[in-house]
Amino acid sequence: MKPFNESSVAAVFEAYPESVRGKLLKLRELIFQAAVQTPGVGAIEETLKWGQPSYLTSETKSGTTIRIDALSSEPGCYGIYFHCQTTLVETFRNEFGDKFRYEGNRALIFDANEAVPEKALLECISMALTYHLRKKGTGVPIGKRIHENER
Repeated sequence: MKPFNESSVAAVFEAYPESVRGKLLKLRELIFQAAVQTPGVGAIEETLKWGQPSYLTSETKSGTTIRIDALSSEPGCYGIYFHCQTTLVETFRNEFGDKFRYEGNRALIFDANEAVPEKALLECISMALTYHLRKKGTGVPIGKRIHENER
């Protein structure tokens, strides 16, 4: 597991219910993995925004912020959140259909007792980490991403 650079972020993970802590740590690892595997992303900054672990492409500004959190309204569930004014979640719906449970235009929601479609989720994370590059036309085009042949 990648070590935490900020004790405040580590403390948030420690405070999560045991039922979702491991799953959120796995999401965290997938974010760092996607950053390494996706051209143009660069280093990821891990911090807290609104009390939630948040991941930014501060170095390259290639993407939009990704946040992860447990759902207080649904014990045993957790989510990965994207900026609601992007087209990301709409794109995920179009590309992956019922592989995910969606929350409006801002999140993918998971149940801790169910398997996560990791390859598709890595695609979603990669798209978020390159959102600004793709808007400018300089990012990895949709259809040529890290797991194109594995969906």
